[in-house]
Formats: sequence, structure tokens, C-alpha cells
Amino acid sequence: MAQQLLLLLPAPSRTFWKPLSSPSPSPSACSLVRRHLPSVSAARVVAASAGARRDLLRCRMKRSGLVAELEIAKDKQPQSRRANGIFWILLLNFGLYVADHLFQIQQIKALYLYHAFPSWYQFVTSTFCHANWNHLSSNLFFVYIFGKLVEEEEGNFALWLAYILTGAGANLISWLVLPTSSVSLGASGAVFGLFTISVLVKMSWDWRKILEVLILGQFVVDKVMEAARATTITGQSFQVNNIAHVSGALIGAALVFLVSRIPFPSNDDSPATKDSK
Repeated sequence: MAQQLLLLLPAPSRTFWKPLSSPSPSPSACSLVRRHLPSVSAARVVAASAGARRDLLRCRMKRSGLVAELEIAKDKQPQSRRANGIFWILLLNFGLYVADHLFQIQQIKALYLYHAFPSWYQFVTSTFCHANWNHLSSNLFFVYIFGKLVEEEEGNFALWLAYILTGAGANLISWLVLPTSSVSLGASGAVFGLFTISVLVKMSWDWRKILEVLILGQFVVDKVMEAARATTITGQSFQVNNIAHVSGALIGAALVFLVSRIPFPSNDDSPATKDSK
């Protein structure tokens, strides 16, 4: 009986010394997991990098477009002219007044316009001379206002040309009309010329502009007439030369009309534009 039991029992060595193997996944499952996990992370990285590239490209495009727009706007924006000529005109008027009335330099008197025996340069130089301080200050106030407008709109050379032509033209008409015993000096002929030019240059056929001129024009003219003075010395008395006022305004209007008739080349006719086409 004992022998039968011994024969039926399994050998202890095979039972207890054989290592227990843990259940391992199949090769197909392992390969599937290995392929799936890296593919998911790589897709996310690729998507993120692609999105970053798109954002960077979009930012660069916006930046380049903005820079281009700014450059175009800068090119199209008219260069603002710095008003320097008007200050030289004011300084010349003030300097001649100081030399004439404070330092009593007699040679300055030769710059007045003497209607009896005028010199050619006196038609210009008398526009820079003034009889007294009130005469000087009132004229220079309006010279500064209207002259600065003309210079900012048309430039330094146009300001000097307008000042000299309107002032000298007003003196010329005064010399033709007034008695030979008169002596003319003052800048109000140029003041009215600059005033007319500054108005007509910005004038348009817009009904709003026309309404402004109709309403404000008479008021402005009256105030300028009161303050700006072209002095004429007749005998021992000082008289306001209204002929110079009207003459300066008419000459200023004539200058604007003549300049508007001159054909200026447009930007489309420039060589650079033709080459680009």
C-alpha cells in the first residue's frame, strides 16, 4: 500500500524547483502598444510645432505688412516745411527799426520811398522800414500770421517772393497815384498780399469754405485794415496809405492766379514712375 502511494506522488524536485513564469503578453500586443504610444506623442509634437510655425509666420506677415503700411504712409505724408523765412523777415524789419530809431543811423532814411526822386531799390527796402513802434508791431503781427501760413503751404522761396512782389507792387502803385511830396514806408502792402495769398491757396469750391469766407472775410479785413498800416508822410503828417492795402491784395490775387496757370509736372510723369511701369 505504501509503495503504491509513493508511486502515485509526483517528484518534489519538479514541483518546487521549477520557476513560476508570469503571464506575458503576446508579441502582437507588445508591438501594437509600441507602435501606438510613440505615434500619439509624435502627432501632438508635430501639431504643436506646426501651430507655432503658423503663428510665427502670421506674426511675421502682420509685422511686415504693418511696416510696409507705415513706410507707404511715411512716403505719402507730405514733408512738413519748417518756417524759417518768416523769422528772417521779422528780424530784418526789427533790425532796421532799431538802427533807424534807436541808433539814429541816418543811412536808413535813404531806404524810404521818396516819391519825388525814387531809387529803384526803395520800392523794396521801404517795405522793411516803419515810422514808429506801433506801426512796426501791428504790421509784424500780421506778417507773422499770414507769412507763416504761406511759408508752410508754399515754402521759403515763395514767402520771400510774395512779400517782395506784393510790397514793391503796392509801393509802385502808390508812387503812381500819390503826390510827389509823399514818402512811403511800411509792410502793410505785403501784409495784404500775404493775407490774400494765404486765403486763396486754401480756397476751394466747397460751400462750407465759401460760407466761411463770406461770414468771416469782412470781419478779418476790417481788423487787418485797422491794425496793418502803410504809412505815407505828406508834409509833416502821417497818413494811412489805403492805396497800398488794396494794391497789395490785388497783386497777391494776381500772383495766385498766374501761378495756378503754370503747368507743373505731376508725380506720375516722373522718371521713376515711368521705369516702374
